Amino acid sequence: MEFREYYKTLGVEPSASEAEIKSAYRKLARKFHPDVNPGNKDAEKRFKEINEAYQVLGDPEKRKKYDELGANWDRAPQEDIFRRYAQSGGGGAGGYAGDAGDFSDFFARFFGGGFAGGFSGGPRHFDDLGFDEVSGARRGRRAAQAPDVEAVAEISLHEAINGGKRRLTIPADDECPTCNGTGIRARQERRGNTRIIHSAEPCDQCAGRGTIRTQRTLEVTIPPGMANGSRMRLRGQGGKAAGADGAGDLMLTIRVQPGGGFTLDGRDVRCSLPIWDYEAALGAEITAPTPTGRIALKIPAGSQSGRVLRLRGKGLPARGKEPAGDLLYELRVLAPTDLTNDERQLMQQLADRRKARGVADPRAEMMRE
Repeated sequence: MEFREYYKTLGVEPSASEAEIKSAYRKLARKFHPDVNPGNKDAEKRFKEINEAYQVLGDPEKRKKYDELGANWDRAPQEDIFRRYAQSGGGGAGGYAGDAGDFSDFFARFFGGGFAGGFSGGPRHFDDLGFDEVSGARRGRRAAQAPDVEAVAEISLHEAINGGKRRLTIPADDECPTCNGTGIRARQERRGNTRIIHSAEPCDQCAGRGTIRTQRTLEVTIPPGMANGSRMRLRGQGGKAAGADGAGDLMLTIRVQPGGGFTLDGRDVRCSLPIWDYEAALGAEITAPTPTGRIALKIPAGSQSGRVLRLRGKGLPARGKEPAGDLLYELRVLAPTDLTNDERQLMQQLADRRKARGVADPRAEMMRE
């Protein structure tokens, strides 16, 4: 009787985890399943070996017994080994349900228990390849990780300050509706609580991947105080993967668009504010715009272009540990270009009087050697 190298059969190390063993089994079983390889005797033989290996390694108790058996195989008399390890057992991990003759003498002696209640004849079925043998429900989803999806939401400065709702269309992977995420289209029937697969082939809708690329539309609530580059996590709104438990998350990056003469600088809102030269010279109280309305703003007398007036706490509102930003007006002094004759005469009088008073040339410093 030949010792069976089950770890080699599945292509895993003896230290492999349960998830790694299951993943290796699923991959090989899909590849060599007789229904996917009709008439291929080599594939059918390989599938039987894969299934037998998983019947043992996929069951914690059988795997423990197998590991102990392997360590003692060459050092103990076979009678002692049989007496110690051979005992009745069921079908174990639950893979391919075939006839007793599909399993080796080694398996029958140590793990099959003469197949008493352990196996059922009849057509082959995909048990641990995505369907539960008893209920027919999909299982093993936690072995796969659903992907997160990255997206960008462009919002206005008004929305950044006040919050709002945005309708977004994002590309994402969704479970293939044709094969329900299995990647396989099968002709099947149900006998009692067992789902029987008669034939199977890769799903032509998703090319066997189990997922398809779709455009998903959703409405997102933007909270107040979102700065440029802020990130939002929307749980369960990301991609899906075959065998995954639910969907991944949507990672949304916020991009704040300038508008209305306002830009965002961190959490501060900036504005280049034009004023007349006489307002700058004499001082004035003007009506100034804000991203959310209008305010009365005092211009100090003698203000020059480039002067910044700061309104504290009037920028982006506080969010989490981030304090509220400020609203910054950078003054831009304008000279009138459409003077009437009377206005021009008055301006000339002002210039003559300042010259007679000996007001310094504002360019004098630039012309010194």
